[in-house]
Amino acid sequence: MAGGGIVVQSGGRHYEGGVNAFVIITCLVAAMGGLLFGYDLGITGGVTSMEPFLIKFFPKVHQQMKDDAGSSNQYCKFDSELLTLFTSSLYIAALVASFFASVTTRVFGRKMSMFFGGLFFLVGALLNGFAMNIEMLIIGRLLLGFGVGYANQSVPVYLSEMAPAKIRGALNMGFQMAITIGILVASLVNVAMAKLPSGNGWRYSLGLGAVPAVLMVVGSLLLPDTPNSILERGYNEKARAMLQKIRGTKNVEEEFQDLIDAVETAKKVEHPWKNITQPKYRPQLVMSTLIPFFQQLTGINVIMFYAPVLYITLGFGDEASLLGAVISGGVNVVATLVSILTVDKFGRRILFLEVAHKCLFARLLWEL
Repeated sequence: MAGGGIVVQSGGRHYEGGVNAFVIITCLVAAMGGLLFGYDLGITGGVTSMEPFLIKFFPKVHQQMKDDAGSSNQYCKFDSELLTLFTSSLYIAALVASFFASVTTRVFGRKMSMFFGGLFFLVGALLNGFAMNIEMLIIGRLLLGFGVGYANQSVPVYLSEMAPAKIRGALNMGFQMAITIGILVASLVNVAMAKLPSGNGWRYSLGLGAVPAVLMVVGSLLLPDTPNSILERGYNEKARAMLQKIRGTKNVEEEFQDLIDAVETAKKVEHPWKNITQPKYRPQLVMSTLIPFFQQLTGINVIMFYAPVLYITLGFGDEASLLGAVISGGVNVVATLVSILTVDKFGRRILFLEVAHKCLFARLLWEL
């Protein structure tokens, strides 16, 4: 049913205004924040499989690999608490940073949060690239984690608020596409850097993380803030003008009023954390918690992160393990592209069920 500039379909509201070049470019630039997480996911596993890197920072692991070279047991070659600290410190820092990022995103806007994310990642990548000891390496990883925490918190929010409803799913998944592209690019970088005769290929692999960080820092300075964020800070007319610009029409009153109502409602909630635990919100809280929780338990992040290491433990050679990671990354990009092209056509639920079926099928194959 159409009326007053709003088309109502299946209980949802579709506001007047189309897709314009400004909002597409804006969302594509913002989505580059996913490159930070993707590049780190793809680069770290490859670097930890490089012999010069292990000799310099984890000699015990390297010695264990040499001692087990002729053994039929291919497992536990990378059993090292220090190596585990190197890989996991990023995620611990990202978890801590996400709490600070949520406050930054709300109080200072999505742009500022993305800027901090890029800046943290830039400094961390440079520290890792120039690392002379394990301390520099770990500090760099912690800063990378802060960058990932800020980017992963602010970019999806930015994309959701800027994108028009009709293609919100596709544009929001641009963040995931950037992650998969980052993984693939990192895998290709590892393949190239591992062949350097100087043995410093790991430095270039880690240091090149500064490139997506610079893109995010510059992009965050050039991007406009979202109407929601501007409204939250009390600039109503500026928010209205931005909404008109991204929707490509002057007739945005219905959507603008809905944004105002949402902001006012949010401000009236005195204790949000206590409020969300009320029985009436429990189904939403449970589902929004368990869905990403079980998604992580599928193990896909472990596979993408440790792909080269996993391939080595399966008996692959150094170069073959890195090439295997490239193949995995390529399949990941293609699958994400399919999702982008279908998410707004078939809906989120259908894709979610399809992913669940594929995960179950893959698990059964693995067990066989």
